[in-house]
Amino acid sequence: MFTGIIETLGTVKQLSTIKDNLDITIESTITSQLKIDQSIAHNGVCLTVVEINDNQYRVTAIKETLDKTNIGDLQINDFVNIERAMKLGDRLDGHIVQGHVDQTAVCIETKDTNGSWLYTFEYDPKLNNITIEKGSITVNGVSLTVVNSQKNSFSVAIIPYTFEHTNFKQFKIGTKINLEFDVIGKYVKRLNELSL
Repeated sequence: MFTGIIETLGTVKQLSTIKDNLDITIESTITSQLKIDQSIAHNGVCLTVVEINDNQYRVTAIKETLDKTNIGDLQINDFVNIERAMKLGDRLDGHIVQGHVDQTAVCIETKDTNGSWLYTFEYDPKLNNITIEKGSITVNGVSLTVVNSQKNSFSVAIIPYTFEHTNFKQFKIGTKINLEFDVIGKYVKRLNELSL
């Protein structure tokens, strides 16, 4: 369980394909605090630490993860949003985030709004995921508030701190991102489908 509050940025240092899996080596300022078998969210994707070497650690993404997220698009020196799982008793500063990406979306607009930034994303409506105005959404692991909710698109407003401390600063038109929709909304949607 995560909160969507990014702790740090990691840098991709090595990528290696083994069968259908992708091993990703990441350099991070929190590597010394990690342990083998720990769950870490990477751009919102929960992956398990399998190896630690000095200030770098390795995780493995399997085919299911690669098919449904942007993890397979990572390149050497890309920044990755990193968050460790929340501790029981901690404040829930963002919202309930599972680290289970529902689908990807594409950035279709970036706008500098004189002190903040507005990003608009478009996603495939065939998967029946929904946003609501002022509801919660997780974009590349970042807990955000939905602005301008549409059938298959939405916007988010980014403050300077989030811009500097996440990989939002690298987003441009065409950037593919991971989306995790609000878990409560997903259950309500599913119950509604079952009652029809």
